[in-house]
Amino acid sequence: MIVVLRQSGAAVGWGFQLQEPVAVAGFALLIFAVGLNLSGVFEVGSITMGDSLAGRSGPLGAFFTGVLAVAVAAPCTAPFMAAALGFALTQSTASAMLIFFSLGIGFALPFLILGLWPRALSFLPKPGTWMLRLKQFLAFPMYGAAAWLTWVLAQEAGPNGVVVLLAAMVALSLAAWLWGVTRNLSNAARGIGVAAALMIVAAILYGLATLSGTAAPPATAAGAAAEGFTDAKLAALRASGQPVFVDATAAWCITCLVNEKAVLSRASVKDAFAQRHIAYLVADWTNRNAAITRLLSANGRSGVPLYLYYPPGADKPVVLLQILTEAEILSAISS
Repeated sequence: MIVVLRQSGAAVGWGFQLQEPVAVAGFALLIFAVGLNLSGVFEVGSITMGDSLAGRSGPLGAFFTGVLAVAVAAPCTAPFMAAALGFALTQSTASAMLIFFSLGIGFALPFLILGLWPRALSFLPKPGTWMLRLKQFLAFPMYGAAAWLTWVLAQEAGPNGVVVLLAAMVALSLAAWLWGVTRNLSNAARGIGVAAALMIVAAILYGLATLSGTAAPPATAAGAAAEGFTDAKLAALRASGQPVFVDATAAWCITCLVNEKAVLSRASVKDAFAQRHIAYLVADWTNRNAAITRLLSANGRSGVPLYLYYPPGADKPVVLLQILTEAEILSAISS
C-alpha cells in the first residue's frame, strides 16, 4: 500500500495510517471489540460459507490477523526494524517487497516451526480451564490499547474527537450485547437483535465520518524554548550559524514519548542546549505533514523518531540513535 501511494505521488511513511483520526478511532473501536469478545460480552461462531469455501477460512483468518497485528503495531516496530524499513522504502518496488516479505516470514516463524515440527507442540501447555481465564485476562491489554489510541486521538482531533469515540464505544458495547443475548433466541428475536446491532453500527460509522479533516494543535515538546519545525525556519537558523536540534516525533510513537520523558526532559540536557544556544525544533508528525515526510526521507528514514543535530556550518546533520541516551546527546552537541 505504501509503495502504491508513493508511486501516485503521496508523501507517506511508516505508520502513516495513525495520522488519520478516522483510522485511529477505527483501530480503537476494533481493539475494544476484541476486548469485549475476550470478556465474553459476545461470541463469534464459526463462519461457514459452504464446503467449497470451508477450507479457506483458516488461511484467510490467519492473513487478516497478521494484517491487523502489523497495522496496529507499526509504531512499536521502529526501534527494532527501523534500518530495514527505512532502507526498504528508499529502494525499488521489488527490493521493498522482498524485504517486507522477509519480515513477514520472521513474524510467522514460530507458527511455521510448529507446523514443520509438530512434536514441538508437546512442549506447549495442555488445554484446560486456565485457557478461559487467560482469555478473560487478555481482554485488559486490549482495553489498555484502546485507551492509548483514545489518547492519540485527543492529540489529533481534540476533545470533540474523544467524545465521538467514547460515544461510539458505548454504542458498540450495546450492539455487541444485543448480538450476544439474541443469538440463542427465536428467529424473530434474533433478527431483531441483528437489525438493532446493524443500526447502531451504522450510527457509529456516521459518527466516525465526522472526524475526517479534524485536527488538534501540534503537541508541545519536552525541550526548553521549543519551536515548530518548518523548512524555512531550519534554513534560516542554519544560515545564521546557530546550532539546531530537530526532534521528529508523533503522539502515537511510543519510542518518541519515552525518549522525551526519560532523556530530553532532563535538566542536564536542557541546560546544555541553553548554554550552547541550540535551537530546538519539533517536527510533529502526529498529523500528516509533507515537509516532515521529506525531512525523514532525506535522512533515510520512513517514520519517527528521528533526531538530528546540525552543528554550526555543517553540511549534513548528525543523526542520533532512535533510542536516545543522555550521554549520546551531550557527546553530539559538544563534539
